[in-house]
Amino acid sequence: MGLSLPHLLIVALVVLVLFGRGRISEMMGDFGKGIKSFKQGMADDETARPAPPAAQIPPAQIPPAAAPTEAAQQPSGDQLPR
Repeated sequence: MGLSLPHLLIVALVVLVLFGRGRISEMMGDFGKGIKSFKQGMADDETARPAPPAAQIPPAQIPPAAAPTEAAQQPSGDQLPR
């Protein structure tokens, strides 16, 4: 039960009548400025906060591939104490 082309045209016509062409254009310009400001803020945030050195990363954030595996920690059969 989607909107067909005639339904979309009627909705667009009602929006155009309610807001007028100038107001819609102004709203779209404000929307574009907001997105541009958001992207600029995200870029500024990334450059303002440098990544911590690897020595300061807490152990919980070390990827599992860097941690030793259980097989490497357990002695093999011929290395067991007698």
